Order: sequence, then structure tokens, then C-alpha cells
Amino acid sequence: MANESTDTLTRPAAGPITLAGGTLPRWAPAACLLGALALAFALATVTPISGTAGTLLIAALLYAVLQTGWSFSVEGRRHAKDRLATTFIYSSFVLAFIPLVAVLSTVVVKGITAFNGAFLTHSMRNVDLAKPGGGVYHAIIGTVEQVGIAAILGIPTGILVAIYLVEYGARGRLARAISFFIDVMTGVPSIVAGLFVYTGLVLTLGFERSGIAGALALAILMIPVVVRSSEEMLKLVPADLRESAYALGVPKYRTILRIVLPTALGGIITGALLAIARVAGETAPLLLTTFLSQSINTNPFTGPQASVPTFIWDQISSGTNASIDRAWAGAMTLILLVMLLNVVARLIARFTRVK
Repeated sequence: MANESTDTLTRPAAGPITLAGGTLPRWAPAACLLGALALAFALATVTPISGTAGTLLIAALLYAVLQTGWSFSVEGRRHAKDRLATTFIYSSFVLAFIPLVAVLSTVVVKGITAFNGAFLTHSMRNVDLAKPGGGVYHAIIGTVEQVGIAAILGIPTGILVAIYLVEYGARGRLARAISFFIDVMTGVPSIVAGLFVYTGLVLTLGFERSGIAGALALAILMIPVVVRSSEEMLKLVPADLRESAYALGVPKYRTILRIVLPTALGGIITGALLAIARVAGETAPLLLTTFLSQSINTNPFTGPQASVPTFIWDQISSGTNASIDRAWAGAMTLILLVMLLNVVARLIARFTRVK
């Protein structure tokens, strides 16, 4: 007994129990990146891999493998999976960001040569396509009028359809049929809408090619986008808001106008912007319905009317250096127009949102 008590008293105490595992040093991601780049360039010299894009792709895969393997050996499976998922998320962001920056930078670099005050304030009337000069003024007028008319026709129609689907249609047969056709219209090529307006109005009813015909084709393309985006925004409005209004005796139409729509207004405006951006750059339906014009036409109901997309198509089809420069400048103008519309819509949403 004495020996047992002595052994118990002199036995060293156990070390502290910790739940924290090992962690990679802060320089580990940089080291993995440098190692992946070195291995990728080495593989590019001894294998058929060639080109910057292929080398960078191999480097990205090697980086994921190196960091995940190192993390698995030091930190364990859970941290390794987390680092792998984080790597894929950042890689996806970079892959989506690179084309956007490439397109914008290319348009700016090539369009700035012909983009100036004269380009924005003159038309192409009596201008030789092979020589510098002329501008996009007539096309800007056409685009603003055509997209404006299409927005007036398409946005309210799309919002009303979305209100019916969410607030009144529920799961009825008519609502299911409308949703089905909206899905079909979303995937229809834009030239089909232009062909529909051209055959239905121009050839059958005798309408002339004009801005209003192009606006009708753009409105057809705009409606499905507005319906789907507005429908999703209306579904996000909490049902408790509606029930509270009904409990206070507020009629359903006033609940929608005073509570549901203001609550979802920001998302609805965003959907409208997406629809406008969707149709602002369409060329195929406008070539069938508005045709081409080199002169200023402020009346969308009479005669051919130019637009920025058809202006770009006409200039790039000419093939001369001056016309190609004007085409890039027209593309830059179109991007600026869409950006300006986004800024204006954001300001409207900011000052009209529910406090």
C-alpha cells in the first residue's frame, strides 16, 4: 500500500488536452502558388502543353492539388476540403472576371480612337464609309426611342403578369400555362421575335419598317425577363406582411400596391434593368423591322430608323479601317448608354424604396 501511494504521488501529471490541430503557415498559399507556376512552366517545356492559357490552367490545378495535399497532411481532412472549396470559389470568380475586363478594355482601347464630341453629335448622312467622319447621333436617337417604347410596353406587362402568377394565379391551370410559355419565350432566339413582327405587321398588315416595329419586337423579348425577375422578387416578400394587412381589413389590391410592390421594388427595378440591357444590344430583330438608315429620324412611326446595334453591324460589314473604328466607338457608346440607364434606375430605386 505504501509503495502504491508513493507511486501515485510521484507519477508525473498528464499534459494538457488540446482540441486545436496543426495549421499551415501564412506563407503556405504563396509557396504553393510559386511551386505550381514553376511546375506548370516546366511541364510546358517538356510536354505538348503550350500557350499562356493552358499553362495557367495547369498551374491552377497544380496549386489546388499542392495546397489541398499539404493541408490534408498537416490540418486534416476538414480543413483540406475547406481550402479546396475556397480555391474553386476564387478561381470561378477570376474566370468570370477576366472575360469581363478583357471585353471592356478591348472596347475602350479600340473605340477611343473614333469616340469624340463630333462622333456623338453627327450622323452618317452623306459620309463615305471608307473615310473618317460621321457619327452615331442618329443611331442613339433610334435606340433611345425604340428601347423606351419597348420598356413602356414590356415592363408594366411583365410586372402585371408576375403579380397575377404570385398573388392571384397560385397553382391554377392558367398560371401553369402562362409559366410554361414564359419559360419557352425566355429561350426563343431574338430573330424569331423580329420575324414574327415582320411577317405579322409588315407583310400581313402592311406596316412599314419603322422604329415602332422594332420596339414591338424588343418588347416581346423583354416581357419574359421582367416576368421571371419580378415573380422571384414578389415571392421573397414575407407572407406575414400580407397577412397583417388582411387582418387590418386592407383590400388585396391595396395590399399589393402599398405593401408588396414597394417592398419588392428594388428587385423589380433590377429585373427591368436586366431586360433593358438584354434588348438594347439586339441586332437581328431590328434588321428585319427597322432596317438601316444613315439619316436622323426622330419619328419612330414612319420610315426606317437606325439604332446603335444596326449601326455597329453596318459599319463592321463595310470592312474599311474607318468604319471598323466607328463600329468600336459605337460599341463603346452602347455600353455607356446601358451604364447611364443603370445609374438612373439605381437613383430612382434609392429615392423610392421603403424607408
